[in-house]
Amino acid sequence: MSFSSSPMLRNLVTDTWVKASWEEFLELEDHPDYADARFYYDRGYMRIEMAALGFRHGRQNSIVANLIVLFATIRNLEIIELTNTSFRKTGLREFQPDSSFYIGSGLRVPPESNSSVDLDEYDPPTLVLEIATTTLSDDLGPKRLLYERAGVQEYWVNDANSGRVIGFSISEGRSGEIRESLVLPGLRLSLVEQALERRQTQDDGEINRWLIQTFSQS
Repeated sequence: MSFSSSPMLRNLVTDTWVKASWEEFLELEDHPDYADARFYYDRGYMRIEMAALGFRHGRQNSIVANLIVLFATIRNLEIIELTNTSFRKTGLREFQPDSSFYIGSGLRVPPESNSSVDLDEYDPPTLVLEIATTTLSDDLGPKRLLYERAGVQEYWVNDANSGRVIGFSISEGRSGEIRESLVLPGLRLSLVEQALERRQTQDDGEINRWLIQTFSQS
C-alpha cells in the first residue's frame, strides 16, 4: 500500500488516541511526514504527538533527568539514561517517553542500535518520565495505563505549567501515587519540585551545585 492511498493517513487526527491496527501504526511511523513525531500504541489504539516541544518542555526535562542521574551517581546506583527512545512489544504496544532510565543491576539492557528497544527480548525501563505542557490529562490517564501494562516500575509526570511532579509506583500492573521514589530510595519528589522552582532564578550550574550539596548531606 502506498502512503498516498492510505485511508488512515488521509483521515489521521494527531495528538489524540485513535483506533488503528498494528500494521497501520507501523505504516505511519515510517512515513516521512511524521519523522519528528512521537509515537504511542496500546492494544489497538495509537497516538501520534506532533505538538512542538518548546523551551519550557526542554528545560524542565533536562533539569529532572539530570537530577535523577546525579542522585544515582552520588548514591552509587547503576543507571542508564535514555532520551526520546522507542520501546516496542510487537503487535501490542509502543511508547516513546521524554526520558527513561534503567536503574540497578541484573537488568536486560539493550545494546546500542538505531532500532526500537524490543521488549520481547529486553527489560522495560525502570523509571519513565513524561513532561506535560499540553498533555497532562493524557499523561495521567492512558499513558499511565500503558506503562502499567508495560511493566515499568515507576512513572513520573512533570506538569511543566505548575512545576508539580506526580509520581506513581507500579506493581503487578497497578499504580499508586507516591511522594518519595521507591526505585531511587530517599529521593523525595518535593526536592525535585524545589529544583524546578530554582530554574526561575538560577542557571543549571547553580542548580547542580545545590543538588550535589543536598544529596551529599542527606
